[in-house]
Amino acid sequence: MRILPRSVEKLIEALEKLPGIGPKSARRLTFYLLHVPQIQLDEFGQSLINLKKNTVYCSKCFNIGEEDPCVICASPDRDESLICVVEQPIDILSVERTGKYHGVYHVLHGAINPLNNIGPDEIKIAELVKRVQNSEIKELILATNFNMEGEATAMYIKREIEDHKGQYANKSNLIISRLAHGLPVGGDLEYADEITLGRSLVGRNSF
Repeated sequence: MRILPRSVEKLIEALEKLPGIGPKSARRLTFYLLHVPQIQLDEFGQSLINLKKNTVYCSKCFNIGEEDPCVICASPDRDESLICVVEQPIDILSVERTGKYHGVYHVLHGAINPLNNIGPDEIKIAELVKRVQNSEIKELILATNFNMEGEATAMYIKREIEDHKGQYANKSNLIISRLAHGLPVGGDLEYADEITLGRSLVGRNSF
């Protein structure tokens, strides 16, 4: 016998698929939404519908934005000779909150993870190598997460860039740096506070 209406069950099932949301949380959220005024539900639903319709990936850095190029790549105030490599677009928000960085970014959209069948070809490493080859880059900051996947990704990128350095014009003085270990090992940029991440940027080392 079905106790809950099918519409309620379907929403619970949909919420359970979200990261960090278990069955209990999904049920609580669903019953909370049942008590929200319909106009708020309509606005919430419309926001979900527009989430992908009104966003695009930047063709230069692969960040998300409303236009291509994104606001960071289009800004004349950013130093294009400095590229910070991050795993996800949300990591850009973390770095920007520090107020210590004024370069541009490159979003990999993941990290090398053989256990999940994610290799270098599944993320934006080839695009990064090509970008370095075709641009006047002075420093590449590898800001991948300090876990096994992030470290493996940083090492792979460093090796790829250095293996092709001789083919790049004016790249002999290119600096490849890694965020200083002010960040906890095993931690994600998303959860780092501004002070810790700011010190990591300022105290970054050659890699």
